[in-house]
Amino acid sequence: MQIGNKIKRLRLEYGLTQEELADRCELTKGYISQLERDLTSPSIATLKDILDCLGSSIPEFFNEQKTDQIVFKAKDIFVKDVEDKGYRIKWIVPNAQKMEMEPIILELMENGEVDEDNPHQGEEFGYVLSGSIILTVGKERHKVKKGECFHYKTNYPHSIKNFGKKQAQVLWISTPPNF
Repeated sequence: MQIGNKIKRLRLEYGLTQEELADRCELTKGYISQLERDLTSPSIATLKDILDCLGSSIPEFFNEQKTDQIVFKAKDIFVKDVEDKGYRIKWIVPNAQKMEMEPIILELMENGEVDEDNPHQGEEFGYVLSGSIILTVGKERHKVKKGECFHYKTNYPHSIKNFGKKQAQVLWISTPPNF
């Protein structure tokens, strides 16, 4: 860990100059400058004084909690082909089953279909990116085309089928995760 860089970030968050921080801690501006460039290391007592002035503490300062990933790239996608049913699932957020919702891209080849899903807790949302599908929820069938979306509670059996002549692609979000 680069202590100096972290002190500098905290100082800037508080909107303080090096001189202002130095005055509050009864240190010199030169010492703060050297500290922020990792040219010197503070004693525990000096670090505690600096952190007190910056509204932090030693345990807080050294807590290196890893933040959750926010942006996902193509390399993060996990793909599963179900050739006998004519579809592909792309998990676009890895480990989303640990979250409250699970987004996927569902690609349905011509006549591809996803097996009927039994009623379960939650809701599902989909946006048709290309092609067109037949969405069945309970006994109702709905044609959903490119640029249209669907949303339903999952308390009835439900399924999706591509009825078009070309591939259909659907952004599908399930809450709680179900895929």
